Amino acid sequence: MNKSIAPTLNPARSASTWLLVTAVLLTAAALRSPITGVGAIIGEIEATTGLSHTLSGMLTTLPLIAFAVFALAAPGLSAKFGIERTLFFSMILMTGGILVRSLPSVTALFAGTALVGIAIAIGNVLLPGLIKRDFPQQVGLMTSLFTTCLTFWAAISSGISVPLSQGPLGWRGALTIWVALTAVGALVWLPLLPRRAKAPGGKGQAAEATSRSRIPEAAVSSDRTSPTSTQSKTTAVPRLRIWRSPVAWLVTMFMGFQSILFYVSISWLPDILQERGMSAEQAGWMLSLMQLISMAGSFVMPLLAARSDSQKWLTAATAALCVIGFGGIWAGPVSLAALFILLLGIGSGSTFGLAIVFFSLRSRTTEQASALSGMAQSVGYILAAFGPTLFGYLHDLSGSWDTPLAVITGVSILTALFGYAAGRKGFIDAA
Repeated sequence: MNKSIAPTLNPARSASTWLLVTAVLLTAAALRSPITGVGAIIGEIEATTGLSHTLSGMLTTLPLIAFAVFALAAPGLSAKFGIERTLFFSMILMTGGILVRSLPSVTALFAGTALVGIAIAIGNVLLPGLIKRDFPQQVGLMTSLFTTCLTFWAAISSGISVPLSQGPLGWRGALTIWVALTAVGALVWLPLLPRRAKAPGGKGQAAEATSRSRIPEAAVSSDRTSPTSTQSKTTAVPRLRIWRSPVAWLVTMFMGFQSILFYVSISWLPDILQERGMSAEQAGWMLSLMQLISMAGSFVMPLLAARSDSQKWLTAATAALCVIGFGGIWAGPVSLAALFILLLGIGSGSTFGLAIVFFSLRSRTTEQASALSGMAQSVGYILAAFGPTLFGYLHDLSGSWDTPLAVITGVSILTALFGYAAGRKGFIDAA
């Protein structure tokens, strides 16, 4: 059985598939990099604009609010315009948002950040569904590549933001360079647009036809997660019913709590480390190191998860690393800060990769995967949106990072508990 990403029998189909893989990975690269650099230079932004810790925390919280609101709209947009067209226009929107954010105005800073968040929300929701549709035999591999590319560029953004901001570009220029990545991403989607006909009634018939043209027939017929092999056994779960699914809610809560951990880290970890004696540049690179280390977890975990029906212990164990990481930064010796950040990186990358692959593993069809992705990311990011702002508020209230770190350590424990429950064998349409 051929398990390669691209079909080998038809060169035209192979080229089309590799172009699609390139578009997916370029989009993944743009789903965090425009916002993760903000945490590393939050001090410079505050000094220039006069924003408080609470308001500057909104620069990370605002995209999360956009994630939550527009995650529910993404499946409907995809059904109307097609996944490829919707992703193409989201990259155009992201490009515009980055440019607006670069204007010398606090209002433009927040408005552009909101536009970037809307565009990212669409990509967050639709890419897992596209992977399940067009790569049903390679869900684990493609999810690993997707999450690894996302975390790699997020790490690069955190690491280079401080050096760039201290040069002639300034902090606005450091946040604007990502327009090149989003513009290239939009261009790569462009030749894929004519290949996708609009799905009648939003049911995905055309999508399935497109999927079959890209996937080897042997792979489609033999894959246990393939939509074509399961739709004869089950019908797509209406989105309304998903909100009554216990499994969907467990995945959603796990998605939300692991997102809180990540966004609190990228927002405030540099400030915390600077308070403990690091320079701004060292703290920025430590955040970058955390995200680079997270690549290992985000790549390996989806591959391991796809090999088993149950991931409960895998999920609980990786979330427990976040408990040790945040707990160590809070109460451990400063000399071991690098070790705690290493554990935090592995834990955050692993839990993120598992949360994303659950959209495919806990669903039977492309429609179910998209609906679960929309629900989990909408509710999950509503929870995550409170994280950075609450963290900043607790610091302003208490005058130190001890109370916020104690709270986030407790959130890490909840992440492990929900991860264990979400990792148990089952599907969202189970009685």
